[in-house]
Amino acid sequence: MIHLFTNSGITISTKTKNMSSGFARYRFLSLFSNTLVNVNHSSLFASPNAFILNSCPKLSPFPLLRHGSSEKYFSSQASSHKVTSTLNANYLTDLAVKRAEGRLTNEGVLVVETGSRTGRSPKDRFLVRDALTEQDIAWNDTNQAFKPEDFNYWNQKAQKHLEQSKDHLTDTFQVGNAELGVRVKVTTEYAWHMLFAHNLFTQVTDKIHSWELFNLPNCVPTAGIHGAKSNGLVVINFTEQRVLILGMRYGGEMKKAMFTVLNYLLPAKDVFPMHCSANLGDDGHTALFFGLSGTGKTTLSMDASRQLIGDDEHGWSSKEIFNFEGGCYAKVINLDSKAEPVVYDALRPGALMENVVVNAEGQVDFYDGSLTENTRAAYPRSFIENCVETNAGPVPKNVIFLTCDMYGVLPPVSKLTAEQALFYFLSGYTAKVGSTEVGGGKGIQPTFSTCFGAPFFPRPPMVYAELLLKRVQEVNASVYLVNTGWHKGEYGQGGERYSIAVTREVVKQITNGQLRECQWSPLPGFELAIPKDVSFPCAVDPRSDWVDKNAYAQAANRLIKQLNSNFDQYDPDHEQSGRPKQHTL
Repeated sequence: MIHLFTNSGITISTKTKNMSSGFARYRFLSLFSNTLVNVNHSSLFASPNAFILNSCPKLSPFPLLRHGSSEKYFSSQASSHKVTSTLNANYLTDLAVKRAEGRLTNEGVLVVETGSRTGRSPKDRFLVRDALTEQDIAWNDTNQAFKPEDFNYWNQKAQKHLEQSKDHLTDTFQVGNAELGVRVKVTTEYAWHMLFAHNLFTQVTDKIHSWELFNLPNCVPTAGIHGAKSNGLVVINFTEQRVLILGMRYGGEMKKAMFTVLNYLLPAKDVFPMHCSANLGDDGHTALFFGLSGTGKTTLSMDASRQLIGDDEHGWSSKEIFNFEGGCYAKVINLDSKAEPVVYDALRPGALMENVVVNAEGQVDFYDGSLTENTRAAYPRSFIENCVETNAGPVPKNVIFLTCDMYGVLPPVSKLTAEQALFYFLSGYTAKVGSTEVGGGKGIQPTFSTCFGAPFFPRPPMVYAELLLKRVQEVNASVYLVNTGWHKGEYGQGGERYSIAVTREVVKQITNGQLRECQWSPLPGFELAIPKDVSFPCAVDPRSDWVDKNAYAQAANRLIKQLNSNFDQYDPDHEQSGRPKQHTL
């Protein structure tokens, strides 16, 4: 028997023992959700056996939404408030709906909202500074230091919080491969957070682990107390091998925390950790796609003609490329089934979507960014038909840096020298399109993110840059800079963004070897090598796309000035070759 009480005098009771059929459970869930529509949700509190547990009034509860109309997407597992030892996507989806953590679309996909934090919170993310990390981490505004005693305070708070909660779930996962990765025991309050972990990490049969991660959104920090800056906190302790995520709902904090863990650990093992996607061609050659959010990293790697290895996080050892994850976390704003069929087809029961807008009939509007431009979907690799079963591939033949150039002055593709590869890797230039960070703002703006992922790389940038050059030179890989941004003019001033189809054709000619042997000529100013005698559905030389050549020169020089100014932090004496020069007509 389940009881839920409100201070409005409403009592809801129902037996759960005989609710094994999907239809019976659907009718209960619909009744449950609809009954609560007119209730003052902030006043809800639950008995230990209720579906909803709001143990912290400082965090507003999830909106209670109506569910879709199709019963077939519910599992046949008997309903129970108790967490079983065997967790799976059906059970976790069911549980999330019963706890009113989210709702189902008309296709049976779980949709949740993450509240005011619709992206990562970099200002609330810290690394414990102690004897182990003191000399190894580049301490700055990104890698913020946290005192061990402050970590102990919040760790104790988290453990006491768990003792008072009966609704948390625990499971163990592999992050990275078995030889070089880590095992992490994940504990969550929300069922959908555990579903996220199941979709993004690799499931294992045993429970042996070295790391622990606690994601407790109802354990809310107090700003100004023991190092916390707000009501959200992420702390990684490399000595204790523990991650605390407190007061936050956004699922991406979990995956990026473990990404940071491996990015710290792997360089010591001579492995280059990368913020990139990877796929494999029929010729046995791997391609890597480095890039920040919005550059096309996920979209371009999910090519129906090539096998996907992974869409975001990888390691490059002397013998192979391996995926850190067991799933994908794709942006779905403006998702189109024709332009991105692989992502679209992966949105099936068992997947999870964050902050997408759903109407009363359960239909998703992928073009609605009213909640955030950073709408996301998390799904396992098994939902992708054409992926590499081993989750790994041979060392790459082609390395592609993706940049979304808002000035419209970079070519659709250029081939980089070793010095230029170092320059553009450390620069990490792109336009920030639909920020993945809280406070990132709306609209499009230039950004420079070291290693194409500054928030996730705790060691000094040159550690990763040197590993990049070492690996590239070992296998004589070609490095290309591909512009997925604007041409024919600047963003907002007559420019047009390259279509996905155009960029796919450019990438195709890289991966099939057509560009490897062609002739190249320099682009003045940037001194980038652009291909000659190739057939692209766009101009190879960006200057030819601009009607006003003076306007091109001015825009190019603005970007060149920003690139060089940003790079001064690594090369204050301007000794590094590979820098662009002022463009002249």
